[in-house]
Amino acid sequence: MPKSQILDIVIVNWNSGEQLRDCLKSLEQAERLDVSLKKVMVVDNNSSDGSLDGLEAMNLPLVVIRNHRNVGFSRACNQGAKECSSEFILFLNPDIRIFHNSLSVPLNFLNSGDKRNNGIAGIQLVDDSGDISKTCARFPKPLHLFFQMLGLDRIFPNRFPGHFLAEWDHDENRRVDQVMGAFLMVRRCLFEELDGFDERFFVYCEDLDFALRAKKLGYSSWYLADASAFHKGCGTSDSVKAERLSYYLRSRILYGFKHFDRKIGILLMLGTLLLEPSSRITMAMLRLSAKEVADTIKGYLLLIKSLPAIETTGEGE
Repeated sequence: MPKSQILDIVIVNWNSGEQLRDCLKSLEQAERLDVSLKKVMVVDNNSSDGSLDGLEAMNLPLVVIRNHRNVGFSRACNQGAKECSSEFILFLNPDIRIFHNSLSVPLNFLNSGDKRNNGIAGIQLVDDSGDISKTCARFPKPLHLFFQMLGLDRIFPNRFPGHFLAEWDHDENRRVDQVMGAFLMVRRCLFEELDGFDERFFVYCEDLDFALRAKKLGYSSWYLADASAFHKGCGTSDSVKAERLSYYLRSRILYGFKHFDRKIGILLMLGTLLLEPSSRITMAMLRLSAKEVADTIKGYLLLIKSLPAIETTGEGE
C-alpha cells in the first residue's frame, strides 16, 4: 500500500457520550479500500460522562490524550496533530459516522498528482432524515455578518445572503471558500505551514480562519459530493446552548478584528452587543421558546464577561 494512502485522524471529545463510540465503530467497520489508518487520536477535554470507558477494546490504532481541563477545540486539535506523521490528517467530530467511501474519496482527490494546490477537502454530510446539510460557507464580508446580526439572512435568505452557502444544493463537487470543520481533511504540510489552528478561537470560526489563511498561501478547499457521512450536528454542545452562543459570538468578534480593518472590527463588536440580542430574543419569542430567550440572555452575559480577553489586533490592521 503506497505511503500516500496512509491517514491519521484526530477526534476532539468533550462529553460526547455514545456518539464517540459510534464514530469509532464506523471507522472500525468501514470498508477502507486503499486507505490505511496509521493513528486515530482521541483528544479528550476533561470529559465527565464516561465516554472514554472501554475504548481500548476498539480494533483501531487508537491513541488517547486526556486533558485535565477543557483547553478548547483548536488547541486540542493541535495537540492531536502534533502526534501525526502521515501526509494527510482528518479532523473528525465525534458526532460523525463515516460510510464506506468517506475516507477514500477525499484522500484520493487530494492525492491526485495534478491537485497539489488543493489543500483541504470536505464531503457531503447528511442528517438523521438523510437530507443533505448545507455546510459549506463563503468568506464573510462585514455586510454578511451584519445581515446575520439582524436575522435578515434567515428571514430573507435570497436578498440577504449569510455566511453559509444556503442557496446551493450541495449536490456536486465544487471549490469553496470553507468546508465545515466537522469533517476536514488537510495536507499535513499545509497544517504545519499554518502552525495549525489559531488557539485563540476556543471553538467556532477556527476552521473559517484556517481556510482563509490557507487561501492566502495559494491552497484551495474542495467540497466533494461523491462521498458522504452522517453528521448529527451540535452533538457535543447541544446541552450547553448558552455557552455555545457565547463561544460563537466571541469567535466571530475575534475573526472580525483579525481579518478586517480595526474600525470594522469595532463596528462588528458593537453590532453584536447592541443589535443582535434584540433580533435573537425577538425570534425566540416568535417561536414561543422561553428557554431559548433565557439561553440567549445567559449567552450574552457570558460573552460580556469574556470581552476583556478578546484579542483586538490582527492581520486586518
